[in-house]
Amino acid sequence: MSVRHATLHRQTLLLGSRTEKALRPRTETGPPGGRRPPRAAPVTVDPMSTPTPTRHSWPDHLAAGAVRFARPTARFDAVRAFYVDDLGLPVLAEWRDHSGYDGLVLGLPGTPVHMELTQHGAPPRIPEPHPENQLVLYLEDRAAHDRAAAHLASRGHRPVTATNPYWPTHGATVFADPDGWQLVLAPWVFGRDPVPDARR
Repeated sequence: MSVRHATLHRQTLLLGSRTEKALRPRTETGPPGGRRPPRAAPVTVDPMSTPTPTRHSWPDHLAAGAVRFARPTARFDAVRAFYVDDLGLPVLAEWRDHSGYDGLVLGLPGTPVHMELTQHGAPPRIPEPHPENQLVLYLEDRAAHDRAAAHLASRGHRPVTATNPYWPTHGATVFADPDGWQLVLAPWVFGRDPVPDARR
């Protein structure tokens, strides 16, 4: 065997030995001494904080051009005044006594995302308001939040206590509409801005 062939033969044996060791099942149950290193504490993630930037895609089989949220009301005129006259949402459509329904469609802020309010029946019957039934408006910054909150206050509305401490912790203000459903004014844009901490 030549020197070159002997060298290649030795390298092949070494490579085979290393590969065999890498593929060999590990039988150790822990580090030497039988003591395992302490486990790292679990990381708590705020489920409503700014998400890690990822690529989002809408499924091909849902060719949606707009999204509507609909809810009933038992105080149509008062609720209309709250969202249109006091908050200032634009009216996209409105009707009265259409097959027994009064209705209103409000832009959030336009047609791509909007909210429908309907009243039906005499008297109208709607579910009891729940503090987690919320319309959350993520405003551009603290100044925008303060302007919106001050505007509602000037119209006679007062903030209510948030059931979920997340909102006041991060500087949001909660109001209730005439049905008792909640409106949250948040001073940041979800998915774009870091979530502020009002405790700092």
